[in-house]
Amino acid sequence: MTRLFQGIMAISLLLMMGGCSIKYSANGASIDQGAKTVNVRFIDNRAPINNPTLSQNVTEKLRTKVTSQTRLVQVNEDNTDYEFRGAVTGYAFSNAAVTNVDKAATSRLTVTINVTFVKRVGDKKGWTQAFTRSADFSATQLPSAVENSLLENTILPQVVDDIFNKAFANW
Repeated sequence: MTRLFQGIMAISLLLMMGGCSIKYSANGASIDQGAKTVNVRFIDNRAPINNPTLSQNVTEKLRTKVTSQTRLVQVNEDNTDYEFRGAVTGYAFSNAAVTNVDKAATSRLTVTINVTFVKRVGDKKGWTQAFTRSADFSATQLPSAVENSLLENTILPQVVDDIFNKAFANW
């Protein structure tokens, strides 16, 4: 009797699993079954203060992340399965910490990118969200001396990961 029960349970389990499909990926990205194309539009720079190469760099990093970590193909057309639009809306240097004599000890570069994600497949639930990332540096350094390094090595990789995760990993 126990053997019969175990056999029925095993067959039931196999039948249930045959009707289910779960997509696993090494990067955690969840792409709708029928999705094939994405359009990462040029991210405009609308911040009052800006870095002239920031728009190009963030656009390229997001395109590279999406195409290298998903099966989606970047196309510059309307009506793609997924679409990213956005603008840099904030770019500022500020004091992050001061000493006891009102002198800055640490400065901070903060970048804000407002992104709209359009989803034309599956549940078609898109979103609009601002993503902000910062990086600190010593106040003894000139902002122009550390700006590009902070953007390339810290801020842009983090903000692109945030955008990607919001779109494809539901984080």
